[in-house]
Amino acid sequence: MADADDVRRLALALPYVVEIDSDGFDFRVADKGFVWSYPERRPGKPRLIRTDIAVLYVGDEAEKQALLLGDPGVFFTTPAYDGLPLVMLRLAQVNIDRLRVLVADAWRMRAPDVLVGELDSADSSSPDPGCVEPVSASRRLSATQPARHARAIPARRQPVI
Repeated sequence: MADADDVRRLALALPYVVEIDSDGFDFRVADKGFVWSYPERRPGKPRLIRTDIAVLYVGDEAEKQALLLGDPGVFFTTPAYDGLPLVMLRLAQVNIDRLRVLVADAWRMRAPDVLVGELDSADSSSPDPGCVEPVSASRRLSATQPARHARAIPARRQPVI
């Protein structure tokens, strides 16, 4: 069972991630969001920021549909997200290892190629025995790699490489 703190820890472990000031969580790489708290729309009321649900960038409609059909207890969508490569993820229904893969995959799809290549070369030169190897071949920085992320509240811009 995962929660908002797990999302924060996993997102900030990736390079060049910035956390945007919000009522929940909102993580970006190169000014592109890859995972954030679900802003639930309620008719006639302000949006409710749900930290028990993450909005996750998935890249394309095919991936979105595969997740929605493959595990409807974990993933869902709403009409407001029709046509967008985003799914909602019930954090309480996912384990940490799967969340690690999902967050890393979302980061990879939003990060510039040079950052993805940098992460891959850091992984290949310094394997992390504690890292669970995801099916999608996503990787994370090893514990020996220097930290290259910033938690910026309010948001600070990272150079786009």
